[in-house]
Amino acid sequence: MMTELPDAIVGIDAGTTAVKATVVTTGGAELGTARVPVPVARSGRGHAEQSMTDVWDAVTETVRAALTAAGEVRVRALGVTGQGDGAWLLDEHHEPAGPAVLWLDGRAADRVERWERDGRAEAVRRATGSSLFPGALPVLLDELAHTDEGLLARARHQANCKDWIRLRLTGVLETDASEASRTYLDVATGDYSTTLLDALGHQRFAAWLPPIAPPGSHRPLTARAATALGLPAGLPVVTGLVDTAAAGVGLGVTEPGQVYSILGTTAFLGTVRASADELRTNVGITVATGEEHAVLECLCPMSGTPNLDWVRTTLGLRDADWDTIERQAGAVPPGAGGVLYLPYGAESGERAPFADVHASAAWLGLSTETGAGQLLRAVYEGLALSLRECRDALGAPGANGTIRLCGGAATSGLLCQIVADVTGAVVERAVAAEPGARGAAALALRALSGTGLAEAAAAFVGELDVFTPDPEATAAHDAQFRTFTAVRDAVRPHWPALRALR
Repeated sequence: MMTELPDAIVGIDAGTTAVKATVVTTGGAELGTARVPVPVARSGRGHAEQSMTDVWDAVTETVRAALTAAGEVRVRALGVTGQGDGAWLLDEHHEPAGPAVLWLDGRAADRVERWERDGRAEAVRRATGSSLFPGALPVLLDELAHTDEGLLARARHQANCKDWIRLRLTGVLETDASEASRTYLDVATGDYSTTLLDALGHQRFAAWLPPIAPPGSHRPLTARAATALGLPAGLPVVTGLVDTAAAGVGLGVTEPGQVYSILGTTAFLGTVRASADELRTNVGITVATGEEHAVLECLCPMSGTPNLDWVRTTLGLRDADWDTIERQAGAVPPGAGGVLYLPYGAESGERAPFADVHASAAWLGLSTETGAGQLLRAVYEGLALSLRECRDALGAPGANGTIRLCGGAATSGLLCQIVADVTGAVVERAVAAEPGARGAAALALRALSGTGLAEAAAAFVGELDVFTPDPEATAAHDAQFRTFTAVRDAVRPHWPALRALR
């Protein structure tokens, strides 16, 4: 008797350091996952670039591996998401004009400062609802016009990471509102802003911007791409959302008032707003969702897992596994023995809950009695304190005081508990792997079935681990948080001078 193959969806998530793929049933059951690293090239001070060809090669390898792990299935659709921002420039033949300049590139930091002074940054905020940082497309294009005119001379199109992958899958270059929000989109109208392009003197770039399609629209998989992936041609490839928005869908966060956080290469904390009229901060990132007037209001600190990788190496623990490191940090009581860590280690500075291209990391409160465990715990607590400040700035306690959490660093039970204790919120951690890819798959399911977004997302959330705040620890962290912000603000005027000493 012939067994009927399960219907499945392939979700692809092209992150900054790796491409992930998951094969899930239409009911949300995971059948197979795979991950392939993609290197980030740092060829100059502040530069962060990536080969678009490497990204596409990683997509084909990852999807094939995930399908092999899944076994025999009947794939119904593909969903795609990927890292946001940066400059992914293509030539007239839709081939890479050069390496992608990534969102974490810091070469335009000085230009951001000039734009803040001369009003161009405010023009970006008025149109897009987002603050400016060095890895945003408008300021990067301005920087490249002055430092790499050869690249711009070859360029004819801008394709965000996800859109580059969909171009290779379908032969069609288009984007969605969530990606366009980070370029020149007027979030109030849903169209590219000619007013912003004029204010920045960027009229020449208007023709480079891809058409905006609804996140649930789809194009057929080409025969060439199908061969590369080992799939049938003609499968629908859904437009999707940028990675931060797709991860929210993968966590089941679709309704106004819900809050979620991603702890990856960067951190992220966002909440769903019914419309842009409800925005609470002028230093956040506003992401249009394509769901009527709904937007995500997000604060995206540059501080994420690189802080943990750095402290591991700096303390000579590179060869120690993370369980060993976390036992050492976990043996230290809340408050890290009075040690504070300012988690602003990115070369491009900080963008949330404040914007400062000179922001620098630091340990404070050290003495000759300070031990490695206290230094470690202080870094974990510094990441959580930054998230708390973001949550407070958004005025977003979360539905029922709950924050849903995912990302590479969220695999740490210690960090999840510290986030719960520092914020005083119940933390629900996604157990299922790759919520970004699962969110992309949920969007594909919605496009296929015509179900509502909340219903499609609910099928893909899966099991959640729950971390409940300890009241005594939260009280200790309340006092710590007041000192954290006060000391940080006192040091902040000296950051430019400290940067100049590097």
